[in-house]
Amino acid sequence: MSPGVVDYLFRRLVAGEPAEDVQWGREGIPLSAQAPGAELARRLSETDVEALTPTELFHYVRAAQRLASWAESLRETAVGRYCAGNGPA
Repeated sequence: MSPGVVDYLFRRLVAGEPAEDVQWGREGIPLSAQAPGAELARRLSETDVEALTPTELFHYVRAAQRLASWAESLRETAVGRYCAGNGPA
């Protein structure tokens, strides 16, 4: 873990707070539960990454990875269809 993450977790624990930001999770569907697709892409693109806590940043990265995997599966399906002879004549 980076020194910044360790410092953040330490300050939360000293304050008697959980090591994760529970308020962020109460503000709607967390990024970790948002289904891949247009809404997740919108939320990621509108997020100010500089304002995220380490825990939020972790969930942001995981959500971006899920979105990228989803988009890659769409691409693979399209390429497969093209290669099967359904491409331009």
